[in-house]
Formats: sequence, C-alpha cells, structure tokens
Amino acid sequence: MFEKVLIANRGEIALRVNRACKEMGIATVAIHSTADAEAMHVRLADESVCVGPPPAAQSYLNIPAIITACELTGADAIHPGYGFLSENARFAEIVQEHDLTFIGPNPEHIRLMGDKIAAKAAVKRLGIPTVPGSDGAVGSDEEASEIAKEIGFPVIVKAAAGGGGRGMKVARSAGELSMALSTARAEAKAAFGNDEVYLEKYLERPRHIEIQVIADSHGKVLHLGERDCSLQRRHQKVWEEAPSPALNPGERVRIGKIVTDALTELGYLGVGTVEFLYENGEFYFIEMNTRLQVEHPVTELITGIDLVREQIRIAAGAPLDGGQDDVTFAGHAIECRINAEHPFTFQPSPGKITDFHAPGGLGVRMDSAAFAGYRIPPYYDSLVGKLIVHGRNRNECLMRLRRALYELVVGGIDTTIPLFQELIKQPDIIDGDYNIHWLEHYLARRSLGQS
Repeated sequence: MFEKVLIANRGEIALRVNRACKEMGIATVAIHSTADAEAMHVRLADESVCVGPPPAAQSYLNIPAIITACELTGADAIHPGYGFLSENARFAEIVQEHDLTFIGPNPEHIRLMGDKIAAKAAVKRLGIPTVPGSDGAVGSDEEASEIAKEIGFPVIVKAAAGGGGRGMKVARSAGELSMALSTARAEAKAAFGNDEVYLEKYLERPRHIEIQVIADSHGKVLHLGERDCSLQRRHQKVWEEAPSPALNPGERVRIGKIVTDALTELGYLGVGTVEFLYENGEFYFIEMNTRLQVEHPVTELITGIDLVREQIRIAAGAPLDGGQDDVTFAGHAIECRINAEHPFTFQPSPGKITDFHAPGGLGVRMDSAAFAGYRIPPYYDSLVGKLIVHGRNRNECLMRLRRALYELVVGGIDTTIPLFQELIKQPDIIDGDYNIHWLEHYLARRSLGQS
C-alpha cells in the first residue's frame, strides 16, 4: 500500500480523497494555489505545497509544479480527483515516467475515451449499443447532409473532443444543419482546439443513465448499478439519484452485463462511468468518463462501497473483494449539487460565506469544504458542496431531502438551494417522471410565471 498520496485537486473532492486516505492510514499531501491557502483541504492534509497563483493553468493544471511537489514531499502516488488533470492521458504518463503511481485508469484508456469518435467506435466493437449516426468525423456539409437524411431529423452535431455541452448543436431540419455545423465547429475549436464534429440521431425525451464500473488488475470488472442524471441545465448535471426511477431490475442486469463484458475485453482498470441516453427501453452510449464522478456518493450510499478507497486499493494492485453477486443495492439516494450561483438565473456568486450550517441526521451526508468565513474564489467551478440523502425507498429519500434542504444554511452568497426547495415539490419530480429536457423547460416556464 502507498505511504503517501498527493491529492492533485481542491475543494470537496480533495477533502473526500483526504478522508479516504486517512482511514487507510495513508499520509496526504494537498496542493493549492495562492487563492486556496486557507482552504479546508489544505488545513486537513498532513502536508501542503503551493503550486502557483490563482489561475488554474498556473496551479492545478501546472504539471511540472505538481510533480515537483511529489518529489519534495516524498509522495509515491497521485490521486487526481475529478476535473483538472483527471482525464489527461499525458499527465498520467508523466506520473508513471517519474516512478509514481497514477490512481486512475491506464493512459491509453483515458486517451481512447477522451476522443468521442474513437470511443464510440471502440464501444460499438465491444458490443455496447450506440446512437445511430456518423461512423466518424464529418467533413463537408454535403456529407453531413447525406448522413442526416439517412438517420432522419432531428440530429445533433457534437464536438469529437467535446464535453460539458460545448460544441453541441441540434438541427431539426435540413435548413438548420449548415448553421449547426458551423456553430458547433467554431465552439469546438475555441474550447478544445479541435473543430472535428460528428452527427447523431437526436432523441426527443431521453433520460441520462450512467453505469458505475470498477475493475482491478486481476481481470475482475464489476458494475455498481446505475445513476439517473437526467435533471440537467445546459448539459450540466444538477440532481442525481440511484437507482433510476425509470429502470427495473431486469434492465439493470442487462445493461450492467453488457458494460462489464465490454470493459473486461478492453482490459480496463480502476473506476469509470459509462453514460447512456435511455428512451423507450433502449440504451444508447454517450461517452465514458475515466475518473471518479461528482455524483459517486449516491452509489456509495446504496451499495456501501467506498469508491475512493477502492480506487486506491486497485492502484496499489489489490484485488476487488467478491464478485458481481456480492454487490447488493439497498434503498434510494439522491444528490443535489449546491452551487454558488443564483438559483434561477445561474449567475455565479463568488464571495464570502457568512453563515454555514450543514444538515445532519440519519441518512444525510454533506460533502463540502465550505465553512463560515470561507471565501468562494471566482477562479474555479462554483460548487459549494453536495447534499446527499439516503432512505429505505424513494419516498422516504424525498422526504428526508426536503427536510435536509431546509436545514442547510449558506449565507452571504447566492446558492442553488432555493431551486431544489422548489423542485422537490414538483409532481413530476415526486413521481420520477422527467427527462434531460425537463429542467430547462421548467425554468423557461418559471421565467414566464407559468410554473
């Protein structure tokens, strides 16, 4: 097992990794920018190293500084958390080149799944169902037009190197396709330095279902069920729950086996999430995230499996305990992402938190690095924390979440807490009857005074 792990991240995920390490008897090193010198993850780690000024490019993305921090402190492994360098294949290679362990998948799998076109082709070969569309990047508008006619409108244009909703445009007719292509290419070039795009059939009312997997270096791959991440705004997840209200046990077993069989053949290592659109009983691959997900706590609560601990054990060469039949699912869990944003316009609201009180009680978990007096910096994402609740069933979970949301206090800045206090009263949410477009439609109606 590792003696010392450097946590190459910040905020609540750095604190989450630090907690797992401490419970395993592993010393920790926090890195931080000058803006995060007083952050909680820095305070609670055994050691800390400043790696640069506030801009992420000069600190949390500064690979030479991070490797130097490992050398200075004697860390023998790096946990990247999520975001920042967690899906940077070259970073994983550099870590290995310096005789350090990267707590994550192999670089070749990070690189493969980071290219959306290559990933789609690979999973299709491995037997994972995909959305009808182009086999690769489309060149001319004429080629795109022929493909769109073949699969039928509406279609969605996606950036090959994309993520987070950038470089994605919908064309509902042949007349809209050219503009969608040019806009998506421009956005993709600006965001990713790569203007390649591809086409897929646009599904009208799908849910976003993702399968959590975990694989060791001894050939064992397990799935830990699904999460429903359909409540989204601009392709950014807002609310996640497990299990999905839309799936039955048979569908869970079916898609779980498809995914584990495919990743066994691929030789995957570590944790990962295979994401799908789900409509009319069919699953369609979107992408694979080769890292820990923001929403991993809901899976932990229904399975009792500490995903960060397992990441660390797997990276150290330990085998997974038990087989697929030993993975059991108990109750229901929901996570709400509490962001420093206006609850309905989503305008960022950095600044000082004047009051902070986390809810508690049976089945309530608050993953946050915030505290009264902490200042949310304007340089990074706006996540204040994640409120996660667990109940014996979905109804109990919803009632517990309603109670916890009214206990949660974050003063001095705008947050998305009022949004969730509204959402939990909506009949569609209570019934679990929503899709990936539901939240944006709700917000549009609300702005017109129709909700």
